[in-house]
Amino acid sequence: MAPYRRPRGTLIDPVPMGYVVERASKERFDAIADRLGVSSAVFFERVEAHLELDSRGVPVWWDYPVPSNDGELPIDEA
Repeated sequence: MAPYRRPRGTLIDPVPMGYVVERASKERFDAIADRLGVSSAVFFERVEAHLELDSRGVPVWWDYPVPSNDGELPIDEA
């Protein structure tokens, strides 16, 4: 069965995504979309729409440093 794709011409402001990622990550993402019966583009949009963000607008599971509002990385003062 072909994956669900949105009807042609229904995007309001379409842009191509030109990210370079590890092959294994893309293959896993595509495999999940395939199991769901949707295109990778549709799956990406659903993932983005369901990200749980904290008060800073950062995903709640993000465990890397986040730049402060002034553009500087936080410094641990031990």
